[in-house]
Amino acid sequence: MGPIVLTQLATGLGVLAGAVIVKQLLDQNSMMGPGRDPRCPRCNGTGRVTCMCTRWSDGDSGCRTCSGSGRMACSSCGGTGTGRPLPVQISVRNPNQPS
Repeated sequence: MGPIVLTQLATGLGVLAGAVIVKQLLDQNSMMGPGRDPRCPRCNGTGRVTCMCTRWSDGDSGCRTCSGSGRMACSSCGGTGTGRPLPVQISVRNPNQPS
């Protein structure tokens, strides 16, 4: 092998190693980062749950809701797979002022 081929091989391996390191860092940050949405506890992050038509079915499954797949969109997360924060209104009164 000539020096040009070895240089190209080393460059390619360097680029590949860099890409692997960047991917690992991105995966690690997406798991631990503050922007990561929690998984929906009902569907475990899949966004789909077992359709109600399978509960009373005799082996077959399918209805308009699940289109015959036996799985429907999760009603807790709306099919996104991530938990949604509940809107909460907090009111605080000043104890020194009469109400």
